[in-house]
Amino acid sequence: MTKADIVDILCEETRFARKEYSDIVDMLFEILKETLENGEKIKISGFGNFILREKHSRKGRNPKTGEEMLISERRVLTFRPSKVLRKTLNKMA
Repeated sequence: MTKADIVDILCEETRFARKEYSDIVDMLFEILKETLENGEKIKISGFGNFILREKHSRKGRNPKTGEEMLISERRVLTFRPSKVLRKTLNKMA
């Protein structure tokens, strides 16, 4: 699903203009991105949690050459689905 798909679904469900929903969806994703950039968690009830984690630098190995290398520290985004979402998805299986 893309942002355009989300906008299309919103337009089908209501009577607002596509441009308005496009702006709203863009604004929502910008707010989510800024929140994560600030290191804050995002919790969407009934859906799940987006958590930014810090990973320390560590030794690694290039699988092609076998050469040892240092993997730099970085921040990674993880998603943990809520119990409600897990239950819904497991019902579908």
